[in-house]
Amino acid sequence: MAGEVYLTRAGYEKMLKDLENLKTVERRRISKAIGEARLQGDLSENAEYDAAREAQAHCEARIAELEGKLSGARIIEDHNIPADQVFIGAIVTLRDLDNKEEVRYMMVSAEEANYEENKLSIFSPIGKGLTGRRAGEEVEIKVPVGTLKYKILKIERP
Repeated sequence: MAGEVYLTRAGYEKMLKDLENLKTVERRRISKAIGEARLQGDLSENAEYDAAREAQAHCEARIAELEGKLSGARIIEDHNIPADQVFIGAIVTLRDLDNKEEVRYMMVSAEEANYEENKLSIFSPIGKGLTGRRAGEEVEIKVPVGTLKYKILKIERP
């Protein structure tokens, strides 16, 4: 078991959906590809067969990973989180004090982090620097490329 994994309800539902897709759609697709590759004859020099078997191994590994995470999942509910502080599940609006731009992040677990969707892991350097802070505070966060300076403008719950 992977231990406790903290997830938002949306993150938990997405993992369940991904797992179901892997178990039903992807397994069938890969099984069909393996069957078609077997029909081509000699398996020792069959690149399609090797690729399909590798895809099968990756699929099964991902299924096992998701099952492990889901078995130890704890869903973060809003009533367990202080509304006036940055914690997992919070949506935080920040002003970069250097370039004056505003950014908005949802604080999530490492498993849900996705930079393109502005979902920031609470375990990332920025996430750690913001956790427990309140609206109105200014923070300096050391990251590999230097120091970021933000003012926390607003903390919301989804």
